[in-house]
Amino acid sequence: MKSLGLVLGYLAGSSRQRNLRLVGALVAVLVALIIVYTVIFHVLMAREGQDHSWATGVYWTLTVMSTLGFGDITFQSDAGRIFSVVVLVSGALFILVLLPFAFIQFVFLPWVAWRDANRTPRQLPDETAGHVVLVGDGPVIAAVVRRAAEAGVPYVLIEPDTTEALAHHDEGRRVMVGDLDSPDTYRAARVDRAALVATTRPDPSNTNIAFTVREITSDVPIVATATSAASVDILELAGCDEVLQLGELLGRAVARRVLGRDGRGHVIGELGALRIAEATAAHDALVGRALRDTDVRARSGAHVVGTWDRGAYRPAEPDTVVARDGVLVLAGTEEQLQAYDDAYGLPLAGRGPVVVIGAGRVGRAAGRMLGEAGFPWKVVEQRAERIRDPEHYVQGDAADLEVLEEAGIRDADAVLITTHEDDVNVYLTIYCRQLRPDLQIISRANADRNVATLHRAGADAVLSYASLGASAIWNALGHDDTLVLAEGLEVVRTPVPPALAGRTLADGAVRSRTGATVVAVTHGPDVEVNPPIDRPLPPGGELVVIADPSSQRRFAARFPPDPSTRHGALPAT
Repeated sequence: MKSLGLVLGYLAGSSRQRNLRLVGALVAVLVALIIVYTVIFHVLMAREGQDHSWATGVYWTLTVMSTLGFGDITFQSDAGRIFSVVVLVSGALFILVLLPFAFIQFVFLPWVAWRDANRTPRQLPDETAGHVVLVGDGPVIAAVVRRAAEAGVPYVLIEPDTTEALAHHDEGRRVMVGDLDSPDTYRAARVDRAALVATTRPDPSNTNIAFTVREITSDVPIVATATSAASVDILELAGCDEVLQLGELLGRAVARRVLGRDGRGHVIGELGALRIAEATAAHDALVGRALRDTDVRARSGAHVVGTWDRGAYRPAEPDTVVARDGVLVLAGTEEQLQAYDDAYGLPLAGRGPVVVIGAGRVGRAAGRMLGEAGFPWKVVEQRAERIRDPEHYVQGDAADLEVLEEAGIRDADAVLITTHEDDVNVYLTIYCRQLRPDLQIISRANADRNVATLHRAGADAVLSYASLGASAIWNALGHDDTLVLAEGLEVVRTPVPPALAGRTLADGAVRSRTGATVVAVTHGPDVEVNPPIDRPLPPGGELVVIADPSSQRRFAARFPPDPSTRHGALPAT
């Protein structure tokens, strides 16, 4: 019955009725030919002295036109045989070529397209509320969709193209078809009851989308990406609550990963009063010792939560031995990190240059950030029109050793690879690692699937648009609960699970069981950074956890969240 309903619904369309009339006309012509050929068959057979019934005439006509030709009824005269050839050729043309083509072109393919179009909805149920409306495509939106699915937050992706919408639907995404500049589309998406609208299309399109949504509701927050700095004000005038310049954000995030060789902590992320920093191990009081034998916590209050080993994050254990020039991940307040610098930092003996490869939005933002931080820097760029300042720019191919040497790679502390092509980034990472095995290499990834490849190529840290943009959009939901430190490492704010409420961190053995590290506890306005492991965790409070994805999943599986506080909790899948 459902299939019958689909067929009847399809036949009801005016354009489809025109197609059916065309096919019907061809069928009528075919029937007329059969009648004419049957009459001629009887006339020619009568001339040869043969007598056949009308049913036999129709039978002969159909067998010849369909090329079956059983041969049980044949003409003896030349006229009859010529007539048989005419019937055979015209029948092959109509029955085997023209009619099937017309049926497929005007009936079957339109029906398939109509059926596929009706597989993707054009509106959400009336009761839909609290969902995230997403507009756009690409790795950022894909990362937001994954995060929403893991956190159990409802969402809908609006796609103007039916074919693309069907592809999203087949991939398991919740998608809706609609014109992006039509208010009816957003009414059908129940945007007035949405928790957030996020759009990542080009700047003019984002402006139109935001302005259209504001025609329907003035309350729902709107987040949009901007390619150009000049578009920020326009997008805000159109109604955007937050405008993300992902190129600028990524460039500054990449630049913050530059460590230098002074052993001091360099802040790479902030979440309230909490600061996450990285520091090279250079002081003799750290190098070669197990963490249990150092006095970092006692002397500074800062907490060593993990180490980096060629892009792989490893949670710190008491037996972890600190290697010279190893990278420590620290958590603490601003005062605690300053105390760490005073205790374990080395006197500044001048900073080596930082080489930035690529002068796009990300590379230029990284250069500005390095200049603000006091690092000497050079940008290598192949395209002459992107050269802004000869003092800080070197024109040439980054695969050319002479160009890299002119930029100062022999004495550099770090190289930042920021091109928009992952193939080029992998190529240059391998090359730079071969030139300088001791060099800190930080690379940009445009697709998540290439993150592991860049690490294998020799990158110490990898950052991408997808994770950075998805976290910024996610935090705009009103819960600043995620901070991306690098690909595969995040600081997440999550409600205290029922299994840990009233218990101490020592009792829960959070780090040993899950690999996640609790770096702060909040309860109301109170924030305690690096809480003692023997202090009970407050029911109704929040934990600030640093973990990679596998540790996050183990944490959620070991300590399931309260369903009533599901939003912001670590994903269980």
